Amino acid sequence: MAVRVSSTEIDHDDARERLEIDLLLEAIHRRHGYDFRGYAIASLRRRLWHRVLAEDLQSISGLQERVLHEPGCMERLLRDLSINVTEMFRDPSFYRALREQVFPLLRTHPFIRVWNAGCSTGEESYSMAIALREEGLLDRTRIYATDIDAGALQRASSGVFPLERMQRYTENYLRAGGTETFSSYYCADGDGARFDPSLGEGVVVAQHNLVTDGSFNEFHLIVCRNVMIYFGSELQEEVLQLFGDSMTRFGILALGRKESIRRSRHEDDFEPLDQAEKIFRRRR
Repeated sequence: MAVRVSSTEIDHDDARERLEIDLLLEAIHRRHGYDFRGYAIASLRRRLWHRVLAEDLQSISGLQERVLHEPGCMERLLRDLSINVTEMFRDPSFYRALREQVFPLLRTHPFIRVWNAGCSTGEESYSMAIALREEGLLDRTRIYATDIDAGALQRASSGVFPLERMQRYTENYLRAGGTETFSSYYCADGDGARFDPSLGEGVVVAQHNLVTDGSFNEFHLIVCRNVMIYFGSELQEEVLQLFGDSMTRFGILALGRKESIRRSRHEDDFEPLDQAEKIFRRRR
C-alpha cells in the first residue's frame, strides 16, 4: 500500500528546515561575524546542504553544531558560500565597454581609484589592470580588490593563475579589445601562469564583507559583477547604498548582466552608460 504524505507534513518539514537555516545563520553571525542572513534563500539552501553532505552529517542543525565547535568546518562552509566563479576578461564585451565609454571619463582625473568588490581569486582585478595599462591609465590608478574569502584573496595576491586556462583567457582578451600579445603579460611557472608583478603594484588586496563592513574610500569606478544576484532584495538595497556612499561625484558603477538597479530605491541616483553591460553613472 502506498503511503500518502499530506501537504501539512511537507509544510511542517519546510518550516523546520527554514528554522534550522535561520538558527545556523544567526550562529555564524554571532560566533564568526559573517552575516549571510540576507542572502537569497534558494541558493543559500543548496550550498548549505552541499556542506551538510560533504561533512557526512544528517541535518543543518548538525552543521550548526560543527560550525560552532570546529573552526575548520566554518572555513570550508565559507568557501561554499563565497562565489568564486571567475575568469580573466569574462564577458569580453564588458571590457570593450570599459575601454570605449568608461576609461575616457576616468582619464579626466589626475588619480583614479577603482574598487573591485567581490574580486574572488583576482582574475578580474588583473584583467582590469591590463586594460588600464593598455589605455595608459594604470600608472595613476589604484585598484582595491576585496572579497570575504581570505583563501581566495591569498590566491589573488599571488598573481598566479592556472596555466591550463591561458588559451581561453587569451581568446577572451582578444575579444575584449586587447592590443598586445597576451602571453607577454605572464610566464609559465610549473602548472601556473605568473603575471607581471608590475601589474599588481597598484592593486591593494584586502578582506571586506559587503554585508557587515562599511565604506572605506571614495571611488571613481566600482565594479561588483555577479555578486548581488545571490543577495535578497533588502540586502541588495543595503549594498547599493554602500556603493553610493563609497563613490565620487559622477562615479561609475558596473554590475553583472543579470543584475539591475531597476525598481531599486537607488534607481534615480544613476543613469545608464551602457544598459546592456549594466554600467551606470551617478547623476550627481
